[in-house]
Amino acid sequence: MNNNKIMMVLACFLIAAMMTSCKNFLSLKSDSKLLVPKTLNDIQGILDDAGQMNIGKTPSFGEASADDIYIPTNNLNSYSEVARDIYTWKKVDYRYPNDWSNAYLPIYNANFCLELLDELPRDEGNAKAWDNAKGSALFFRSFYFFLLTMQFGQGYNASTSNGDPGIVLRMTSDFNVKSVRSPVSDCLERALADATEAASLLPETPVSAVRPSKAAAYAQLSRIYLYMRNYSAALNYADKCLKIKADLMDYNNDTDVLGLDLAVTFRKFNKETIFYTEMGTGFSLHTPSLSRIDTNLYASYGVNDLRRRAFFKVNASYQQFKGSYSSSASTLFSGIATDEVYLTRSECRAMEGDIEGAMSDLNFLLKKRWKNTVTYVPLNAVDKSDALRKIQLERRKELLMRNLRWSDLKRYNLEGAEITLERNIGSTKYFLPPNSSYYALPLPTDIIEETGIPQN
Repeated sequence: MNNNKIMMVLACFLIAAMMTSCKNFLSLKSDSKLLVPKTLNDIQGILDDAGQMNIGKTPSFGEASADDIYIPTNNLNSYSEVARDIYTWKKVDYRYPNDWSNAYLPIYNANFCLELLDELPRDEGNAKAWDNAKGSALFFRSFYFFLLTMQFGQGYNASTSNGDPGIVLRMTSDFNVKSVRSPVSDCLERALADATEAASLLPETPVSAVRPSKAAAYAQLSRIYLYMRNYSAALNYADKCLKIKADLMDYNNDTDVLGLDLAVTFRKFNKETIFYTEMGTGFSLHTPSLSRIDTNLYASYGVNDLRRRAFFKVNASYQQFKGSYSSSASTLFSGIATDEVYLTRSECRAMEGDIEGAMSDLNFLLKKRWKNTVTYVPLNAVDKSDALRKIQLERRKELLMRNLRWSDLKRYNLEGAEITLERNIGSTKYFLPPNSSYYALPLPTDIIEETGIPQN
């Protein structure tokens, strides 16, 4: 009995002590300076948090759905049922975390920073920093709005995109604002407007490649206009970008090339990088160690094309991708680089009838990828169609595994390319016809349930 009484007294003492501690804790006044960002430095700090804004946030569903990679049947059997269904272009039930949640985090941060800037006056003393912060927030919002629209909306068609459902244009950090899908045309116009304003505010080049810049904003505008098949506007902004930053690595002897035969070929933040991001892991179908490169695509590289060694390594008699600009064998670079902009300018010049200029851009790039002990023979084109065929092939060969192929497929098919994708699993074949409704990829099930927005 004595022991029981002692235990009861101790228990009462502990409860009383805990209640007193809780009361004292709750009575403490919070320091608002620690909780609420208020200064330009605070705002810039949010935008400079690469882990929240750049790393692993760009979508990957499109990369997993495109035709640059395939999964050997034995490997595919080890995947989840959801991943296997995605590989064969079936609609699936998938939930958080996913591309949607990943990309809307930097969008939320960008909106939050824009709201803070509205409360912070711009003056002569802070103008440069204020402009950089606002321009950066606008760029990030444009960047992710476009990537999400490209993945979850149908390809841009001027006659239908004002009715085709796009994404939710979150323009505020207020969670109470109802989510509604906007038309594809509105989504792209918003991305263009944000990038245009960003270009007017940002410095030409950034202090770090994870920060946006005027060159990045011009490249973003060129990328969106290319997707919209407005080739004259895309050409204009590609040219503006390259007037600021035009560096290309020479794969023969550049210090940013760590070694053509190494497991990691390129230095991170190499001279071609305009804006740096890394792709999310998604369903892991596009993970370099698990996927293989399409055999016909690999066969299209010439024997003296250094990209054969820079981009690929043998894995069980097939080719595995290793040419990411992330300086990692497992992480995919998904930002903007000058090689993309050169190829965009080349294609747009061809579309506008400047065949000589188009081939000049293409050959300037390819010579940097050619073995310098063998004379490079420039590519020529007999007409616009021939030029586009060669440029688009090289675009695919140069920019693979950057989540650009899915958008290119949508664009090419709207131009009449009639590209049908095919998957082979054992003796079973699966096909994705051109302009299929599946090119607007399925949205996460939990988002549909929580918001009531319509599914693709």
